[in-house]
Amino acid sequence: MNPVLQLSSQDWLSLFNHFASLSLLAVGGAITTAPDMHRFLVDETRWLSEAQFTSSIALAQAAPGPNILFVALMGFNVGLNAGAGLGGGWVSVGLASLGVVVTMLGIILPSSVLTYSATRWAHQHREKLGIRAFKSGMAPIVIALLLATAWLLTLSHNQPARDWPAYVLTALTTLVVWRTKVHMLWLIGFGALLGALGWV
Repeated sequence: MNPVLQLSSQDWLSLFNHFASLSLLAVGGAITTAPDMHRFLVDETRWLSEAQFTSSIALAQAAPGPNILFVALMGFNVGLNAGAGLGGGWVSVGLASLGVVVTMLGIILPSSVLTYSATRWAHQHREKLGIRAFKSGMAPIVIALLLATAWLLTLSHNQPARDWPAYVLTALTTLVVWRTKVHMLWLIGFGALLGALGWV
């Protein structure tokens, strides 16, 4: 049985503030803050049941798309509980939608503003030695992570006789990126077109 809630505007603000504070701690992604979400939503406020919490994470992990969708599902369930569940009609739908907006804004907004501000500051001070050193040090790490990801994706296919067009397309794309100033979106679109036509 899902909990029936009476949430005040202060409760909605508290929900937003909690997710906003977690946003700045989610260095390894939002999933790393799931234990504190559990403490707040299940143990402390009892706005979610144990089953709702675990199923929110399980559904988001199983569904295509970003893993952060589990935050939206938690907000949805909090709102649904506040609207007396699925039998609450349009009130439940509205509160569930409000829950999604509150939790997603909370988890995304602070880290996005911080990232934007830091990137803008770094761009304005790009000639400083510390900024140049940081960028120079991060470049090989980013390239290595991209290569590692590409390698793992390649290993999952492990059918070079069938997948040779994809390998050729990857090599050609790498050369185009390296030697020209063609925008990446054109290359992604071209690759998507070739995939839609069944050529790769």
